[in-house]
Amino acid sequence: MPRLLIFLGLGLVVIGTLWPWLSKLPLGRLPGDIRMERPNGSFYFPLATSLLVSALVSLVMYLLSRRK
Repeated sequence: MPRLLIFLGLGLVVIGTLWPWLSKLPLGRLPGDIRMERPNGSFYFPLATSLLVSALVSLVMYLLSRRK
């Protein structure tokens, strides 16, 4: 458990450090993301972005589990 918390903390530090460059990626603006804007409000559901992030996380977890 302590090792997991250390890696999660280091991951957050790395993401925070790289945020200026990561924010320029087209995540959240991919084709397939649902956006509806009306005069009285807006709705945004990042469907394609969610699928892409899920696939990447699944791949990383799969590769990490094979290492043991």
